[in-house]
Amino acid sequence: MKCHCGIPHNHTMHLLIPFAHCSSEGCDMVLRTLKLPELQKLLSRLAPEPAEPSEPLSLSAPHERALARALALPLTDGMIPWAALQARQTLSAGGAWGFITPCHWKIGSQHVVMSGAALTDLSEQDSQALLGAMQPYFAEDGISLHYQQPTRWLAQSELFDGLATASLDRASGHDVSDWLPTDSRAAQLRRLQSEMQMLLYNHPVNESRSARGLSVVNSFWLSGTGALAPAPSPVADAAPQVADSLREAALNEDWSAWARAWEQLDATECAALLQALQRGQAVQLTLCGERATQTFVSDLSLRAKRGNPPAWIAAACGLAMTGPLNLKRSLMTLFKSPSVISFLLPL
Repeated sequence: MKCHCGIPHNHTMHLLIPFAHCSSEGCDMVLRTLKLPELQKLLSRLAPEPAEPSEPLSLSAPHERALARALALPLTDGMIPWAALQARQTLSAGGAWGFITPCHWKIGSQHVVMSGAALTDLSEQDSQALLGAMQPYFAEDGISLHYQQPTRWLAQSELFDGLATASLDRASGHDVSDWLPTDSRAAQLRRLQSEMQMLLYNHPVNESRSARGLSVVNSFWLSGTGALAPAPSPVADAAPQVADSLREAALNEDWSAWARAWEQLDATECAALLQALQRGQAVQLTLCGERATQTFVSDLSLRAKRGNPPAWIAAACGLAMTGPLNLKRSLMTLFKSPSVISFLLPL
């Protein structure tokens, strides 16, 4: 989820990077040879805050929790009200909302897997046609659909109030049965998903896509559920810039593409953050993996409070907090010049 804001120069410049590392052998292999000089300079100049570990089966991804915290949103797992926030901003509407994402499920003999590739080739016209066909079925269950963009719609229903749902980033590339809601209302949603699979099977949009060799839209995913308090939610002075260029390659486990995207990100957003730091501007960097989030800040008062240790020593101590398995790796950085891999591996 992107959040780009015009931030005055006297505010903290905050860069948040999702999928900075993934728990995959292929990711670890390319990481060994990855050169990120701008990130290296940043990490040597910033002080770490305590690392925040994430449960492997948490419904909200670490980067979503980090962004929600920066925006002062509720942090209940699976109920960060992203859709309600979007509805308030674009429709001036309250109540409980969720995101409906048209998606492609890979159906096998034993498992049904959510495709990691977003349907970025889905046109507005085709998306509107699919929404129109699906709306009557949703309406029967008291769910109102609102078009937002080709690959994401807004859905309003009191059904979504207090309903925990898994982030699309959690489900992508995995068996959907592991990430479907377990609430008593789940049966209603599964029935609706089954009805949509039958409805969409021979839909003209899918027949056209199939003829062109494109993935068909054969289901939907519900996420971002919840409701916002009636009063406007407090928002941090400076919302983060979310650099999501690593997402697609990570979800598709294309580690060569992930490495190239990291190098581009290093030369652009990381370089810009470093330049801001060198100008004397307060900066903040948040690196998010699948297992943990680590934030680094330029706040001088924080450095003073901690006795102003060298950044690489403080970082090692911060990373050790992600769990006992990372303690040895973290302590090793105390006795050698730190490398980017030392900071990314525990995430």
